[in-house]
Amino acid sequence: MSESLSETGIERLPLKRFTERAYLDYSMYVILDRALPHIGDGLKPVQRRIVYAMAELGLGPGAKPKKCARTVGDVLGKFHPHGDAACYEALVLMAQPFSFRYPLVDGQGNFGSPDDPKSFAAMRYTEARLSRHAELLLQELEQGTVDWVPNFDGSLREPAVLPARLPHVLLNGATGIAVGMATDIPPHNLRELAAACVHLLEHPRATVAELCEHLPGPDFPTEAEIITPPEELRRIYETGTGTLRMRARWEREGGDVVITALPYQVSGARVLEQIAAQMQARRLPMVEDLRDESDHEHPTRLVIALRSRRVDAEALMAHLFATTDLERSYRVNLNVIGLDGRPRVRDLKALLAEWLEFRTRTVRRRLQWRLEQVRSRLHVLEGLRVAYLNLDEVIAIVREAEDPQAALMERFGLSQEQARAILELRLRQLARLEELRILEEQGRLEGERGELEATLASPRRLRRLIRGEIEADARRYGDGRRSPIVARPPARALSEAELLPSEPLTVVLSRRGWVRAAKGHEVDPETLSYRGGDGFLAAVRVRSHQPVAFLDSTGRSYAVAARSLPSARGQGEPLSGRFDPPAGAAFVGLAAGEEEGLWLLASSAGYGFLARLGELLARQKGGRAVLAVPEGAVALAPVAVPQGEGGWVAAASSEGRLLLFPLEQLPRMVRGRGVRLLALRGEERLAAVAAVPVRGTLAVRVGQRRMALAGKDLERYLGERGRRGQLLPRGFRRVQALEGLPPGG
Repeated sequence: MSESLSETGIERLPLKRFTERAYLDYSMYVILDRALPHIGDGLKPVQRRIVYAMAELGLGPGAKPKKCARTVGDVLGKFHPHGDAACYEALVLMAQPFSFRYPLVDGQGNFGSPDDPKSFAAMRYTEARLSRHAELLLQELEQGTVDWVPNFDGSLREPAVLPARLPHVLLNGATGIAVGMATDIPPHNLRELAAACVHLLEHPRATVAELCEHLPGPDFPTEAEIITPPEELRRIYETGTGTLRMRARWEREGGDVVITALPYQVSGARVLEQIAAQMQARRLPMVEDLRDESDHEHPTRLVIALRSRRVDAEALMAHLFATTDLERSYRVNLNVIGLDGRPRVRDLKALLAEWLEFRTRTVRRRLQWRLEQVRSRLHVLEGLRVAYLNLDEVIAIVREAEDPQAALMERFGLSQEQARAILELRLRQLARLEELRILEEQGRLEGERGELEATLASPRRLRRLIRGEIEADARRYGDGRRSPIVARPPARALSEAELLPSEPLTVVLSRRGWVRAAKGHEVDPETLSYRGGDGFLAAVRVRSHQPVAFLDSTGRSYAVAARSLPSARGQGEPLSGRFDPPAGAAFVGLAAGEEEGLWLLASSAGYGFLARLGELLARQKGGRAVLAVPEGAVALAPVAVPQGEGGWVAAASSEGRLLLFPLEQLPRMVRGRGVRLLALRGEERLAAVAAVPVRGTLAVRVGQRRMALAGKDLERYLGERGRRGQLLPRGFRRVQALEGLPPGG
């Protein structure tokens, strides 16, 4: 179907073309007339119209404030035909000192709070006027500095952009989501921003790095710290995009931690909720209580009461920074509408350079407008001087001529404007004193005309004028930095083990695979009661925050948190209910402690190796294959290797042979069969293994009998790994267990 115009005047076109055009028009409207700020004054249209409408109502910084409903009504009725709620919210945002670094509106009444910025009262209750900083946008408005455009119905005119004296686009920043693009500009410090503008004005070839010496980073309305490294901030300014991070400020007061400043747009109530949720989940055992002591004198004072002065406050706060809004990241996207009317992401230098171009145009237009005013006034004053020099003749012409204006113009060669000014003179202005005043004004204006013409003709003088105005505004309206830029280490959340209380436990495993945990390390596991036909197999001493690994006869390992095990007041629970071992497999031992600790794994086939405990911690229900067990053999109970250098491995066979060899001859492996520990013959099997510390003792157990070997008695069994070893004395050849004891044990 082709485009056509029917006899009724209805345009017909394909739906595809219509939707494309309609969506494009909508997109451009959102981008240019709603969501993105203009580089000149840094305002979105609704903000610009609110500021201008308030100025039209006479609501300057020194005026008596009026109801916000009056302002919103004027804005909607004259310039911005949209919803009143959105317009009022934009006005409130410009009045909130915790939202705008330099608020443009001075509000009276409830304008929200940092905990709930949208808790402001209805516009019929609140009052507002413009703040001092709005002068930076409006001061030169009526001086021919900007273009004026018709309002929505053509009945009035409004400024297309306000003549900002400083780069407001960076001063208060902006956020907005358009169609296919967005902007996120953080606020900056006025004095630092002015210094960067002056430097670029004097050094047009300055780099972004040089500008960052004057403008090191954003400056938010809060006193929280900016912890992004300076080199990353510089990279953001070089590209126009990036991310920065803010962190709350805190201090230690006795046994409490007091938070004194929160990141930008972070609610203190929300932070307390997040910390309280972790307390309820028992993930902050070191925190006893939370209090919000904020008031007018201390806008932010959140108190975290600790259970003890021994609590590591640095580690606790690092955890809270990582898990709550006490540390927050902010996106930066310097996307603004340029002087050419097109949106584009700019780096810091390009943005400031384009604003300085806007400022130069504005000042040039202001000077040109003033020059025209001066010239016009001088022209009138020349005509008035003619009248004073010929006063009697002028009076006679006025009294007698039918058309005094034409007669004056013809007689003295005056212009229409000069003649009109003479005719508008009052009698009291014909005094001699008035003539002297005219001469004085004429001299002053001629001097001003010369200055204006010289400035307009000299780019150097124009730059000097702009620089002086920027520096003067910085002195008048500027303040110190609020958000310090501080290098901080990255936040680290505490591990589950660090967060949970650490209590001593003794984990006991029975021969039939039942497990339980008794409080304390003084428990004798062999004296506990067991089910009929069951008995003690193995035990390990742990802390409640540590995991426990279990090894089955097939060489698979399983892990569980010690704190989750049932109490030893009963007879425990079967491990087969927690794990899913292979059919016919039995649990042979357990291991616990630090994850970097070494354990000796061996099978009855005579092979073994050393493994970190961390390699045995398999969280899956089916476990993890760690020790490769040959067919017909079984895994032996894991043996803890003593810390420190040196030591021995003791291996005993089912035939009563014992071999000791250096511990360093065993490899460290993640999984596998290992190396040969002891040479076996026929049906002989490895019966037990142990790790003996240097100068330690080896205990050999057979039934109720126990033999201790140390010193020269132990040296008798030394040899190379993989040898046959020596026979034990009669009565101790059916070894049931070996145990390595420390010196004196």
